[in-house]
Amino acid sequence: MRSALFAAENMEKESQQPGLRLQNSKMLKAELNGEIMARTGTMVAYQGQVQFQALGSGGVGKWLKSKLTGEGVPLMKVSGRGDVFFADRSADVHLIDLEPGDAISINGANVLAFDASLQYDVKMVQGVGIMSSAGLFNCVFTGQGRLAITTKGTPVVLTVDAPTYVDPQAAICWSASLQTGYHRADQLGIGTLLGRSTGEAFTMSFAGQGFVVVQPSEEPPQGLAGGQGQQQQGGVLGNLLGG
Repeated sequence: MRSALFAAENMEKESQQPGLRLQNSKMLKAELNGEIMARTGTMVAYQGQVQFQALGSGGVGKWLKSKLTGEGVPLMKVSGRGDVFFADRSADVHLIDLEPGDAISINGANVLAFDASLQYDVKMVQGVGIMSSAGLFNCVFTGQGRLAITTKGTPVVLTVDAPTYVDPQAAICWSASLQTGYHRADQLGIGTLLGRSTGEAFTMSFAGQGFVVVQPSEEPPQGLAGGQGQQQQGGVLGNLLGG
């Protein structure tokens, strides 16, 4: 049988070392010999003896935070021996290697999978105003290991060594050491009163030394797991009691 479908670039990529690696720009391959953590619902195929265990938002503390905020990463533990493939709606996949002392703040909606050796917590993004449409909480990852994130399109990595402003719906992740805030970009004037707007009422500000990753797409605000919509429907207390 012959087809361009069977070209070498489409065949499964093999490696001698276990761990996370790119199968292609939109698919992650985990060569499993132990366990990893992955976003629930992102497995697209697997081979071997593999078990999947739903973890909610990753422990009691993180579960409670996700209930209070409406935001959290719905996780599953993937364990065993074999090859597991992950993808998320054809989004581009990127790998980040963390070393001891590193810390990165990530919009949880963009977390795909990570080594079980990494630690993460749900933390409030400092400087967020209540008029912002972005998520109020992010996942901060620390430790040593590999992390896979997604972006919609090819991102740009901005070096923050001067005041930097980003549309909050396009900011994917940034150095956890950066100071964040919100800057009013659309000045209130006669145009605004008449219904005219630049469409950029607020931008997210970054200061300090580090980086921020910006995707070429402005996604509707989802918080860490689509939680913003839940908050709008039921509020914090309703989300907590709604189970």
